[in-house]
Amino acid sequence: MNPDCIFCKIAAGQEPACVVFEDNISLAFLDMRPVFYGHTLLIPKKHFTTMMEFPDEMIYGFFSNLKLVSRAVEDAMGSQGIFNAINNRISQSVPHLHVHILPRSKGDGMRHFLWPRKLYESMDEADKTAGAIRQTLERLKNTPNGQ
Repeated sequence: MNPDCIFCKIAAGQEPACVVFEDNISLAFLDMRPVFYGHTLLIPKKHFTTMMEFPDEMIYGFFSNLKLVSRAVEDAMGSQGIFNAINNRISQSVPHLHVHILPRSKGDGMRHFLWPRKLYESMDEADKTAGAIRQTLERLKNTPNGQ
């Protein structure tokens, strides 16, 4: 537990939250500044700042819980779908790994809320970008813990 982390305090029961799910791996609670009603956060109970720090052995259980809570939010809120998002460092208002679970419906206005899109200048530029990512993936696959 990080004693300075609000999410660690929520997981430890030291701060109030509207909890919707809890097991030995994770905790889900309502975001108190929701984009839409039902906006839920799923956190690991142990403190990890980013997805890149998250241990491989916890991924299956955590993402199984994400699937379950996402289905529950979608059904409970009568939405047409779910948007899941993880910020890592940039736009991460609380530096504790968390997944946003947002109920979505057609015409809810969120498309313009998130990010502007742009095209690659050319297919050569797209190929160059893909090549850089592939090269980095090969390097990471051949290093301990992908670091």
